[in-house]
Amino acid sequence: MAMDFKDKFATSWKNRKFSHSLRHACDGLITLFKEERNFRFELICLSLVVIVGLIFHLPISEWLWLIAASAIVLIAEAANTAIENLTDLASHLHSNDFAKKAKDIAAGMVLLAAAFAVIVAGLVFIPRIIALF
Repeated sequence: MAMDFKDKFATSWKNRKFSHSLRHACDGLITLFKEERNFRFELICLSLVVIVGLIFHLPISEWLWLIAASAIVLIAEAANTAIENLTDLASHLHSNDFAKKAKDIAAGMVLLAAAFAVIVAGLVFIPRIIALF
């Protein structure tokens, strides 16, 4: 019996082993770190949040909020990057109103995530900073 297109596609693109999937995911994170300035900036912000959190001896509940908000920002940035790359591929790097709209919406997603993270950080840290004075 001949192999149909779906079988050929699954054979050539599907990861057969978990280790292959994990390697591709790590490659994606490495690409994000190497190529995306905003991702690196967000990791620096996360590092600062962790340092300040350690200084203030935060309870676990507040750590959870901060880490969740930070993870949302990093995930949004990764999704934004993927959308931008796919949009560039689909539009062949030509100016296109639909491509612009897709990229703008993806960037807005990151902005919303970052705003949420700033609000969470403010709710956690501002009372502690005020208490210092």
